[in-house]
Amino acid sequence: MAEPWAETGQSKAQALALAVNNLLGNAVLLCSRGDEQVHDYFEVGVLGYGAKVGGALYGTDESRLIVPVGHIAENPLRVDTVTRRVPDGAGGVISEQQYLPVWVDPVADGATPMVAAFTAIEPVVESWCAAHPSSFPPIVINVTDGMSTDGDPRDVVARIRKLATDDGPALIFNLHLSGVQGQQVRLPNSAAALSDPNAALLYELSSELPPAMLEAAAAMGYPVQSGARGFLYNADATTVIDFLDIGTRSVTPTGLAELTAGDSSHTEPLDPDDENDTNG
Repeated sequence: MAEPWAETGQSKAQALALAVNNLLGNAVLLCSRGDEQVHDYFEVGVLGYGAKVGGALYGTDESRLIVPVGHIAENPLRVDTVTRRVPDGAGGVISEQQYLPVWVDPVADGATPMVAAFTAIEPVVESWCAAHPSSFPPIVINVTDGMSTDGDPRDVVARIRKLATDDGPALIFNLHLSGVQGQQVRLPNSAAALSDPNAALLYELSSELPPAMLEAAAAMGYPVQSGARGFLYNADATTVIDFLDIGTRSVTPTGLAELTAGDSSHTEPLDPDDENDTNG
């Protein structure tokens, strides 16, 4: 995760941390209803794995890996001030200072203990499903740029995918940040285009997109077909941001507008690995 990521001018870890912070900020906005109150329509957690496995989201720990979105709104790690050029309304641009909440910092440290990461997530998903039986099922997004260094994750992922709410089984999505130059593979319904065996494994581990997410992806311009899975390979930064955003915006086809009956869990294990991995 320390190697440069395409055209971003940043490392994979830096660009991914920015994408996750943007996602969390968007989640807060989506749950704000104009009354200066953030409604807890879903819960979020970030699990880092590399030299160690543990909570990477500020304000969480091993005893509480996921928190309501309202907690996220109130507990950023810090708020950075950034200068951005924005339209001035008269055909020109002006420089404007904006505040950017930060919950996750970039880390590139250690191997890729994917089995340990999914094993840590399993009881969290199990207890969440038991506590929220009528809700949309949890979404686990695994982000990595290499192969699992502690064994085959198929068994633990299969167990997680058997956990369910009344609305369906838990969803496992995978995002493989490859260092190889080549064509992107986005939300495929087949592994035929994947020559990298690690990518093929992650495709195998990925859940099919539920109908609402399939529709949302199509509306965003992705040429998805029936059976498309929540999997990206060699994706650019824009696609990664879209991919992360689908989980929060497409619980229903119109986003969160219909979510009045409960929460949706969105748990993301992030892989902050280093040059010891096969892909960087």
